[in-house]
Amino acid sequence: MMMMMMIWFCLLMSFITKGSSLKALSWDCQNTTSYTPKSTYKANLNSLLSNLYSNATRDNGFYHATVAGSRSNDTVHGLFLCRGDVSTDDCRSCIGEARTKILELCTNETTGIVWYDNCLLRYSEKSMLGILDQSTWYQMSNPKNETQVPNQFMELVGNMFDQIITPVSSGSGKKFAVLQTNFSVAGTLFFETVYVLGQCTPDLSNVECQICLRYAINELPFCCYGALGARAVYPSCNVRYELYAFYNVSAAAVASPAPPPIHPPAPPLLPSVFPNSTTSKGMTEIPIEESVQYDFGTIQAITNCFSPENKIGEGGCSSVYKGRFPNGQEVAVKRLSRSSRQGAVEFKNEVALVAKLLHRNLVKLLGFCLQGEEKILVYEFVPNKSLDYFLFDPEKKRLLNWSTRFKIIVGIARGLLYLHEDSRLKIIHRDLKASNMLLDGDMNSKISDFGLARIFMADQTQGNTNRIIGTYGYMSPEYVKHGLFSVKSDVFSFGVILLEIITGKRNSSLSMKSTGAKDLLSYAWKHWSEERALDIVDQSLRGLYSRDEVIQCINVGLLCVQEDVDERPTMANVLLMLNSFSATRRTPSNPPAFFNGGIERISFGETVDQSINEVSISDLYPR
Repeated sequence: MMMMMMIWFCLLMSFITKGSSLKALSWDCQNTTSYTPKSTYKANLNSLLSNLYSNATRDNGFYHATVAGSRSNDTVHGLFLCRGDVSTDDCRSCIGEARTKILELCTNETTGIVWYDNCLLRYSEKSMLGILDQSTWYQMSNPKNETQVPNQFMELVGNMFDQIITPVSSGSGKKFAVLQTNFSVAGTLFFETVYVLGQCTPDLSNVECQICLRYAINELPFCCYGALGARAVYPSCNVRYELYAFYNVSAAAVASPAPPPIHPPAPPLLPSVFPNSTTSKGMTEIPIEESVQYDFGTIQAITNCFSPENKIGEGGCSSVYKGRFPNGQEVAVKRLSRSSRQGAVEFKNEVALVAKLLHRNLVKLLGFCLQGEEKILVYEFVPNKSLDYFLFDPEKKRLLNWSTRFKIIVGIARGLLYLHEDSRLKIIHRDLKASNMLLDGDMNSKISDFGLARIFMADQTQGNTNRIIGTYGYMSPEYVKHGLFSVKSDVFSFGVILLEIITGKRNSSLSMKSTGAKDLLSYAWKHWSEERALDIVDQSLRGLYSRDEVIQCINVGLLCVQEDVDERPTMANVLLMLNSFSATRRTPSNPPAFFNGGIERISFGETVDQSINEVSISDLYPR
């Protein structure tokens, strides 16, 4: 009798499982454009659906087809994906049901998708092969009661999903993986086995698959936090977890690893994009309204796990990687070093400051990641690297003709004027240098790296600090000697950069060795005072420049590097002078001598981190 009951139970479960696989779970017709029943598009759609069904016994459970029409709007594309553990017979049954049902659900629409337990089927007038699609999705949770320990349970589920992302995305043939592990609560009799599944359409790249999975995983806390089972499904991928084996364990050939640790607590399943109206914990009180927060897994995916091939720069407390989102957008990903003393402070500053800034001559912050010890900034990608990459290279500097150099100078000046006077906040950058001036595809300059920037109130003119951080040779003398800084500190740094652009020489004793001068400022001043200013112009320009523009720029540069703060112009006056070559020129005085002041042991271009009256140097790469 017991044996008969067991057989009946197994048959019933088989019927329920099979029946559930043939019930549409969700669908979307997008209601964009429609076709008429006797149109060429409808005929091509019928042909496509028949073609998909004919290929539903393929081993990898995936197939894509296109039926072309004589006109572009008659062409129809389609694909199906069966769950990685189902048999070819079950796959064919599911696609057979789906091809009939989708025509009932999406009456006359030119785009449609239907999901079942065992498969999905979709068609569209637009190509979909190899395209990450997150335009529509659905979530579904197990109707059973929620767990009594949601935090611990969701933590384990999140860790399990973390473990399957790589096997899914790197799978050959099928981008499909499953995992099971045990879950128990100390001091209770609660004990369950948790099963998770992840799958992407095989036409996605590894990176696109990882991104899609991360977004799907991050949907779960919003819909189903604490639920004993749930799924999140996109056209290009899906994830699911349950407390029962909802997939064919033997067909999936799962190898159960050791259970993931529950303690210490891991970061929660963070949404890929947080609501913009929030202020992140640990930040300043400036709301981060213009940037978004990315999940760390997404950052890993777009940078190919921070591969060396993607690295485009390195600094004393950060590395910069090139990343690419599925839509093709390229970004620069700045990953702060975990060992850097200034890392957390710089991160808080850059997010809070740059999120508020919008100007064509400032690098735009697109988002950030703050997860565990990871502090990451996502910027727009600027293709032509930094100014120093061109300016101080004997061959590349030839690409910088005078009109380009003048455009760079004016762009930097405009960006600084915005920071000092025109933005919603008065901001002092404090680390202006050639390596922080990035160049876009049209060689427009963009100021970057706001890690050391400081906010001033509208009526505040000066600040001071006991800790000097910056790059020697670009820092103003009052900042180096006394820790005093103001907008005029940035003006000084701008003057140094301007003279570097004109001469093509670094502000260092090494580059000035052949000239007999100690540094670029004394070199420029010597020639100016001897009325030989044009002799300092970069020889690679071959005399092809505007004499008036160059002389005016040298004059402005020397005015900006005056030792007396009050003698330096504001950035508004700088721009006025740069655009008024016939104006009466102010006469500059001798700029400061850098080797006075008790800091002879510091090399030009070296990153300085020191306390007043206590010099300590970190020999770092320029950031």
